[in-house]
Amino acid sequence: MARETKYRPVPYDPKAALKRDLRNPEFRAAWESIQDEFAALDVLLEARRNAGLTQEQVAARMGVSQPALARVEASLGSRKHSPSLATLRKYAAAVGCRLQIRLVHAR
Repeated sequence: MARETKYRPVPYDPKAALKRDLRNPEFRAAWESIQDEFAALDVLLEARRNAGLTQEQVAARMGVSQPALARVEASLGSRKHSPSLATLRKYAAAVGCRLQIRLVHAR
């Protein structure tokens, strides 16, 4: 006779875990080193959402395949590839935006 397994979710608070992990100097340094990439990814995804477009729709407007566009979006988080300015301009135009690059003073 099969024994029933009761589902017991493990509580996890990602914000609390991050706060705890940021106390580790090595983790903090690694975390801070990737913030630019994640900020750039957030900007792309927010622009696409604000335009009400799917990856497939943006890809069609850019003249690329959906998997190619997915790689562009994923590349910013993975640091495996940096999209060119030309690609970022096409992305911006596809979502009804203009590419703008700024440098801000370091803290």
